[in-house]
Amino acid sequence: MEKLSTKEILQQNLKRTTPGHLNKLKILLHNVRSMHNVGAAFRSADAFGIDEILISGYTPTPPRPEIAKTAIGAQKHVDWQHTEDPQEQIAELKEMGYRLVALEQMTDSILLPDYTMPKEQDICLVFGNEVTGVDEDILSSIDDFVEIPQYGHKHSLNVSVTVGVALYGFLVKYW
Repeated sequence: MEKLSTKEILQQNLKRTTPGHLNKLKILLHNVRSMHNVGAAFRSADAFGIDEILISGYTPTPPRPEIAKTAIGAQKHVDWQHTEDPQEQIAELKEMGYRLVALEQMTDSILLPDYTMPKEQDICLVFGNEVTGVDEDILSSIDDFVEIPQYGHKHSLNVSVTVGVALYGFLVKYW
């Protein structure tokens, strides 16, 4: 067994088809502060075949060296759009039939492994600020709240890690 070269990995990846509706899944990053977290979200989105990241509030946007450093070029392959007010994007998504699923710890959150995918409905995963989570002003627009089960003493994951874990969780569900 030998490690694949970067070129071989790319060829292998480009032969694959994104399963289920995963290619229609969108990501909304609202008020994420760190450019490195934004870059990592682009990198994970590209890895999982996500076509678009929606950016709102004060979340930084490409082109920025700090985003590019973490994204390592993924920001060139994932479409994105920015708006100050997330309600505009949310209204558009709802009009297109998207279900908004926020990764947030709420009193009635569903654990990611227990979340049942809505049949034939496209999903937008919503991620919030590194400290305060999903903003109160958009909570009422969310259809489902999902959380990643955790078992240690800390009660949160970095938002970029949450994006990667959530995308993998949804990949498994679409498989």
